[in-house]
Amino acid sequence: MSNKCWRQKGELLTSSPEVKKLAKELGVTPVTALLLYNRNIKDANSAERFLRLSEDGMYDPFLIKDMDSAVSRVLDAVEKKEKIVIYGDYDVDGVTSVSILYMYLSELGITPEYYIPSRTDEGYGVNNNAIDHLKEKGASLIITVDTGITAIKETEYAKSLGIDMVITDHHECPEHLPEAVAVVNIKRCDSSYPFRELAGVGVVFKLICAMESVLGQKNGEKVHGISRVAKKYLDLVAIGTVADVMPIVDENRLFVSMGISAMREHMRPCIRMLLEEAGSKAVAGEAGTNITSSAISFTLAPRINAAGRMENAEIAVEFFLTDDPQKSRELAIKLCEVNKNRQEKENIIVESAIKKIGKINEDTRIIVLSEKDWNSGVIGIVASRITERFALPCILISFDSDGTGKGSGRSIKGINLVEALGSCSDLLIKYGGHSLAAGLSIRKENLEAFKERINEYIKSKSEGISLVPTIEYEAELTPNEISINQINEQSMLEPFGVSNPTPIFRINNVIVSDVMELSGGKHTKLTVTKEGISHPVLLFGVPRRELDIVKGDEVDILFCMALNEYKLVLSVRMIGRDIRLSHEEFTSAERERYLSLMAGAAHYRDEDLIPSRDELAMVYRYVRNRAGHSRDDYISIREIISACAGKLGYVKAKTAINVLSDAELINCESYDANHDIYHIGINYVKNKVDIESSPLLVKLRGSMQKREAP
Repeated sequence: MSNKCWRQKGELLTSSPEVKKLAKELGVTPVTALLLYNRNIKDANSAERFLRLSEDGMYDPFLIKDMDSAVSRVLDAVEKKEKIVIYGDYDVDGVTSVSILYMYLSELGITPEYYIPSRTDEGYGVNNNAIDHLKEKGASLIITVDTGITAIKETEYAKSLGIDMVITDHHECPEHLPEAVAVVNIKRCDSSYPFRELAGVGVVFKLICAMESVLGQKNGEKVHGISRVAKKYLDLVAIGTVADVMPIVDENRLFVSMGISAMREHMRPCIRMLLEEAGSKAVAGEAGTNITSSAISFTLAPRINAAGRMENAEIAVEFFLTDDPQKSRELAIKLCEVNKNRQEKENIIVESAIKKIGKINEDTRIIVLSEKDWNSGVIGIVASRITERFALPCILISFDSDGTGKGSGRSIKGINLVEALGSCSDLLIKYGGHSLAAGLSIRKENLEAFKERINEYIKSKSEGISLVPTIEYEAELTPNEISINQINEQSMLEPFGVSNPTPIFRINNVIVSDVMELSGGKHTKLTVTKEGISHPVLLFGVPRRELDIVKGDEVDILFCMALNEYKLVLSVRMIGRDIRLSHEEFTSAERERYLSLMAGAAHYRDEDLIPSRDELAMVYRYVRNRAGHSRDDYISIREIISACAGKLGYVKAKTAINVLSDAELINCESYDANHDIYHIGINYVKNKVDIESSPLLVKLRGSMQKREAP
């Protein structure tokens, strides 16, 4: 059962006058108007700007500090045919950044090289050994993408070797910037760029736009450099932006929307192949696709990311760069295989990490775990899963044989992980990243001091921050509002992502009319009914055995809406995000009384706790019939009480199951924390069973006393 806090966004309801007014102005439902209101879009003009997605909403790239210097140096290197090396990161943002800059420079008539450090051997960022290697290959200009903002010493070293550096990045900036030819980062404290949340690939795209503008002007063309390159590269910009979990608002919203549109109109063959090999439904024949931001997040991104996590990110770059269809197919297959290996390693580390956590101390404000030879490419994903599960920041560290650890961390809203690491900088070799996701290197001898100090730092910063996992929902809906029309209207708000999340709704007091397992028990499907309207609810990643819900329960559900197509017929399905009983099931007093009864405590006849022969027969007939006529073989005490028309209370119903089991008429195994849900099997015995001889029943009747008159 859910232990999360449910909270409605904003202060308005669909019935609020402001919402109704906006709905009327736009010609949409009050639900859609509320979705816009919750995104701070409160009038028709701002709604029009939000819903209209075109390139004229993009900002001038030269508003980014040092963009003019970067363009000048790169185009000078192109003109002189210098050896240019693109130095990138090994995640999806880095891979797509490398790929689009490589493609663009190639169009300008040069053949650049690219370098992505090994996550395992080199770790994150620019390093001097790599610079030495690139110097030997004749490099005179290194352009960093999605990395480099903290490479102060490395930039000095490159300069000493005669190599210029142009840094493009989007990570948090240190107090002092590298002394490069140009430092193009929208998070510079002296930046006046209107939007500070571009992904690394977004910054690279702005560099390409700026170069295209300058080249167009030199050729006498009136072009701002966006239209021409947008069609070529925004699909990869969209992939990198979504994969890096950037806010899908403002310019990012334009990038992702236009990129997805480009993929729908003409998908790169390599992307189509990867979707096909992954078995994705996002590919809908040669004529078009159903690609969405979700397909990027859950299908494309994990497979592209897996290359850098498990082997070498160059596999993913080659996947985007190759023009050979056969090689594209081979690389798509390879990426799927590597991702499968990543999933297996991830699950092993999750299990190991959970065991290490044990019981969390009430003073714990961050989970820091370490192990020798944990796969450093996977620990970030595991840290994310632990943070989601325990609602605490988490850092996992993998130590190698010489005592150097590479760590990856994830945080919660309100706790800036980079600032927390900064408070421990003297204990770290290096660190960097975002407020919610960061990496570090540390010596093993500093680990315990690091754990203590970062926990104290976060403790001091977490006053007033709820550590209870919270799910925000947009509105409470009626059954009629869960409709195809509502899905079509909310699609106008796409693409969804961070800061523009897929809408979550709430519905209360629905009756569960069916429960069934899917995919061998990995997922669960419910059918729920209210006011005569039924809808399917899919609970992905929720095994039936872990769901404390049975047929007949009255529940409240948090859900997203999605279209379901079957035999060309469209219908609505609810994607469950959380679920709980609408009413308190049983009191603690009832549970305690049952436990004391089973422990042999005295009880009185007028309490009516011991089931009669007829009541035992009634329970037995129900579970026997239920076991033979239902797809769902989990039976709850709530269901038994309901089936017996309320004639049995909690204690008596639980006792009846125990007596039937004791008499070997049934065998049962409990599945939830309170032992109120059972998997029951029927023992079809040939001879008549004397239920009165059940040792448990005899014992219970023997402990029954007559209450003395006052």
